[in-house]
Amino acid sequence: MKRETRIMAAIDLSDYSEAIVRYSTRLAAKLNAELLLVNVINQRDLDMIHRAMIGYESFSYPDYLADQEENRESKMRDLVAAVSRDEDAVNCRFLVRNGIPHHELLDVVNTENVDILVVGTKGRSNLTDVVVGSIARKLYRRSSIPLLAIPAGFDKKDPE
Repeated sequence: MKRETRIMAAIDLSDYSEAIVRYSTRLAAKLNAELLLVNVINQRDLDMIHRAMIGYESFSYPDYLADQEENRESKMRDLVAAVSRDEDAVNCRFLVRNGIPHHELLDVVNTENVDILVVGTKGRSNLTDVVVGSIARKLYRRSSIPLLAIPAGFDKKDPE
């Protein structure tokens, strides 16, 4: 029996995420595929919060992390609801991970047996791209599966 095609969309919850979700849901609908939306809480940001809150008795790092995961999943669900049409109903799952973004995304590709990875070419920060290199670029070099890039500005066009 043939396994259902699985599409994974890397979502950073920036302004560019809606275009990625819109394209991914329509692609999944056309291919009758399962869609997995993945968001990664950057370990660098978590480390900064953890260090900043040392000594604050009322701060609970595990509670903070759980709240972040719940909030991000909720935002991904809202994005899907905002772009979905009845004819594009897809089997969609949501996953929030924490760690180094490109490492976590590639790990999900392998553990979830993903067939196609959808990413945006523009995300949260241009400065980070200059200093560190974009996550999309790191995924291009390391991905073992086809990678579909959604360029910035795609959200201005109707994909129909």
